[in-house]
Amino acid sequence: MQATVRSFDAQSRSGTVLLDDGVELAYDAAAFDAGAIRLLRVGQRVRIETRTGPAGRAVSYLTIATLSDRRRPPVTG
Repeated sequence: MQATVRSFDAQSRSGTVLLDDGVELAYDAAAFDAGAIRLLRVGQRVRIETRTGPAGRAVSYLTIATLSDRRRPPVTG
């Protein structure tokens, strides 16, 4: 799914995103690092995956919307 960056702290590598329905979700350094990106800016579109844990729903992975998902092998054939 896609979202828009609402906040980003470069030192902690964490922040929040807004889903298209207006729901705000947090992401931590682990989610940021999983996407193999270096920097985000407020307003940037990102592709995310979420998880639900004891603290509720949160982002588990995010990357820039135009980048391929580096965790998955490319489709061939």
